Amino acid sequence: MTLTKRAIVLGTTVIALTAVTVSLAGINFSRGAGSPSKALVDEVWQVIDNSYVDGTFNQTDWRSVRRDFMGREYKDKTQAYLAIREMLKKLNDPYTRFMDPEEFKNMKVETSGELIGVGIQLAADEKTKKLTVISPIEGSPASKAGILSKDIIIKIDDQSTEGMDLNKAVTLIRGESGTSVKLTIQRGTQMMDYNLKRDRIELHPVSSNVQKTTAGETGYIRLRQFSAPAVKEMREAIRNLEKQNVAGYVLDLRSNPGGLLNASVEISRMLIKDGTIVSTVNRQGVSDRQTANNSTLTDKPVVVLVDGGSASASEIVSGALQDNKRAKIVGIRTFGKGLVQSVRELGDNESGMAVTIAKYLTPNGRDINKHGIDPDVEIKLTEPQQKELQADRDKIGTPADPQFGKAIQVLSEEINVKKAGK
Repeated sequence: MTLTKRAIVLGTTVIALTAVTVSLAGINFSRGAGSPSKALVDEVWQVIDNSYVDGTFNQTDWRSVRRDFMGREYKDKTQAYLAIREMLKKLNDPYTRFMDPEEFKNMKVETSGELIGVGIQLAADEKTKKLTVISPIEGSPASKAGILSKDIIIKIDDQSTEGMDLNKAVTLIRGESGTSVKLTIQRGTQMMDYNLKRDRIELHPVSSNVQKTTAGETGYIRLRQFSAPAVKEMREAIRNLEKQNVAGYVLDLRSNPGGLLNASVEISRMLIKDGTIVSTVNRQGVSDRQTANNSTLTDKPVVVLVDGGSASASEIVSGALQDNKRAKIVGIRTFGKGLVQSVRELGDNESGMAVTIAKYLTPNGRDINKHGIDPDVEIKLTEPQQKELQADRDKIGTPADPQFGKAIQVLSEEINVKKAGK
């Protein structure tokens, strides 16, 4: 994938690139900067000054911040990098972050659909700042070991994560294939150690099959991430299932942490004939609305499965389908990540940054950041049920999966309603 200077992204620590709508024309990044290292600090400051979603900079005197950091001297880029991290922390926004060359390189690798690690999507909790698991990647070492969404990582190889930068935590967890890392997890009042062996993780975003259920021949599609290949694979899955004349669909977005904004829009268009899909609003109140374009691949009933690990782009799709009354949502409330980041390569041509530039709204104007999408039909999995499904991944999306069973029940009702309407 070609990296542009600026790119709009969604997601948590697994982020991806797409087209940009932010214009930074006319900015002089070397204004009063002096050395190249100081110019880099100034560049980051000005990107925030021009495009950060909150014009108050989360109640931070951003001009005063510039005077402080531009009044310092930086002997080399290492000192500049440390200063940039310190500066961005003042925004108190875990999604606006600096990436040194190694971290930036890792981010680009992630967008290619393959990574090496233990398979955890992380975020810093906006209130507690604790490192929280969004979801383990299906089939990854973390998933196989039993790590769950909402687990809190207290230590990495016995090093406390309190106050730790998200990027540093990701760097500590990653490593060469075959090496090990110990994670100390807090789950409720329990503390547990997990010794995980790092491995190469291939991210295949879509899998599908036809199942005979009480709803009839049902097309089951599991979408794990809105990565680069997701749109093509999703289109192929729906077309293949349509040829098999399924009666309806279950779209499984559980533990899907997000990804490309344009992937969420294109996939929504496969299911929604017309109407709004999502709108993004920047700090000037300028709204950019994405709509359906009469390119649907099916008009058959759809039920969407979600959970607390369904975030960002997953919430765009489920919110769009829900507000347009195109699908019923089954499961539990989603993660609640309704912010859009722009990722850009910085002037040293090595490092990068992500800056929160907008929030997104569902078609009905719901701001789901922090709250998430509420399901139409709520069904929770107990911890033993979660562990059973993690221990045997083949049970996911089968009658042995209680949430899938409920989805089939709801789908059967929707199919009957449609038949009665005809």
